[in-house]
This record gives sequence, structure tokens and C-alpha cells, in this order.
Amino acid sequence: MGVDLSDLVPATPRTLEDFAGRAIAVDAFNALYQFLSIIRQPDGTPLMDRQGRVTSHLSGIVYRTTNLLAVGIKPIFVFDGKPPMMKGRTIEARVDIKRKAEREWEDAKLKGDLARARTKAMQTSRLTEEMVAQSRRLLRLLGVPWVQAPGEGEAQASTMAGKGDAWATASQDYDSLLFGSPVLVRNLALSGKRKLPRKDAYVDVQPEQVDLVATLAKLGLSREQLVDVAILIGTDYNEGIKGIGPKKALALIGRHGTLEGVLREEGKGIEDIDAIRELFLHPAVTESYELAWTEPDAEGAIRMLVEEHDFSAERIEAALAKLAEARKREGQRNLDQWS
Repeated sequence: MGVDLSDLVPATPRTLEDFAGRAIAVDAFNALYQFLSIIRQPDGTPLMDRQGRVTSHLSGIVYRTTNLLAVGIKPIFVFDGKPPMMKGRTIEARVDIKRKAEREWEDAKLKGDLARARTKAMQTSRLTEEMVAQSRRLLRLLGVPWVQAPGEGEAQASTMAGKGDAWATASQDYDSLLFGSPVLVRNLALSGKRKLPRKDAYVDVQPEQVDLVATLAKLGLSREQLVDVAILIGTDYNEGIKGIGPKKALALIGRHGTLEGVLREEGKGIEDIDAIRELFLHPAVTESYELAWTEPDAEGAIRMLVEEHDFSAERIEAALAKLAEARKREGQRNLDQWS
């Protein structure tokens, strides 16, 4: 879910081709939940194989990832580890939302309201350990590296970008900026048409780039102050102050400089401020990872997707052919650099 900073953060529209040649650390859970949410049947039922196993996440990985690789983007998928204890409230709230949405989804299907059924179904997505294992296996077969974070995947991805092991992070959430990623790319896997919730209308979605230095300069804040703005609004680790949205939080931090000064003026309190700051400014990360984009195992990918999970052989072969052609072009460019 993350902190909604959309009203404050300047974003630059981009195309996928703008990121060619760049290594981008993808918040894996964020991407997989997107796939599970949007890749569904008209009544909201996720894609499944003949055994009733959900395959929406696999569909998203194979088609979206091969599209990224085909234009020269080098994705690194970063998986969440154990969530911080302070995230427990947010996790419980998400579970409650899913349960309510499941009841409303079933009700909408019984009434034949497919539009409402699909909308509610998108809120019910669950990512299981089996799905995570399947995703990692498929990434290996596609030759794409993945990294296991000890804690928040977005924090790990941001740290990797800060070190230069990736050029940017890719996530729909703005928390990457709080974690210190120099560049955030949104809509990396969602370019194209997207249906508006609860409306029979579609909008064009394209990637956008957010630069941390430019954002801080525009807002007149340090990164530490941006974290304080987020805490005032409410994060995955705290509820924030009722009645304070992004613009008011920015104005208050700008006037007082620190969160403590704002709370004194407002006569409010937030527990564990220093611990929340620490989660953003010094998160649990690892430096133990290897990044290598290897030759895809086309036969292995076909066995997994077509033979085990009933994907269309023709579509999977076409996706893999696109990937093979892209790698051939990349290899030729590398040779040209040394000729």
C-alpha cells in the first residue's frame, strides 16, 4: 500500500525504451500482486490451469518480463523477507479488506453484476509461498536474477539502487523514495490500457520516472524530513494524524523542520517515531547477492508453463522467440562496442 505522495512528487512520463540498457530492481511482491489483481476473467476469477491452480502471476511474469527484456531493460526481482513487527497492523487491515471483498465478490457474481464482481475480485488477491516459489523458478528459466531480502523488498531494492547495482527501483508505491532510491519508476509493468475502478472506462498508462534529488529540491526537504512528512500522513508502520494529508504535512514540516515540532503545535502524539524513522533510513538489507542475466532455458520454460500449467504453446513460444531475438541484438551490440 505504502504512502501516497502523488500530490507532492514530480513525475516525468517515459517510455519503456527510455530505460533500455538499465538494470532496474523490481519490488517483486508489488509486481506479483499487480498481476494477481488485474490478470483475471471478466467475472474476476483469476487465470487457472486444469488443476485449479492460479496462474495469473506466471502469466504476468512471462509476458511482461519478456517485454522488458525485449526492449533492453535488465530487471532484478527483489522478494520480501520477514515484515517488520510494526507492520502488523497494516497486514491485519489488509486481511480484513480481502475477507470483505471476497463476500462482496460472491454477492456480485450471484447477482450477475460482472463489473462489480471484477472490481471486488481485484481486492482479494493472495500471494502464497507456492506462488513465490513458482515465480522464482520461472525467473531462473527466463535468465532473470532475483534477490531475497531479509525484510522489506522495496528497502532492499532501494539500497541496491543507491549502491549503483541497479539504476532505479520499480514499484507502484512511493516508499522507495523514503528508503533512499535515487530513481523510482512507476507503471513499469503496467503500460497500456487500464480499466478505471467502478467505471466502464479505460485510461492510458505509461511509465513515469521520479528522481529523489529533484523531488527533495522541489519540496525544499531533506530525505529525513520527507520521512517525517510520510509519518504524519501515515505509513505501513503507523496510522498518522487524522486530518493531515500530504499538502498539510509538507507545510507543517516546512514550518517546524521536524516531526516533533509539528506534534507539539498540534497537541498530538505518534508512538515509536525513532523506530519508524529507522525502518526507512536504516532498513534491514543484505549485501549477499549475485546479479547475472543468463541465457534463458526455453525448453524448461515451455515444460513449466505449457506442460505443467496449460499455457498456450504458441503464445509461450512467441514470447520466448521475442526474448531470443532481443538477446541476439544485445550480443551484437556488445560485439560492435569492441570492433
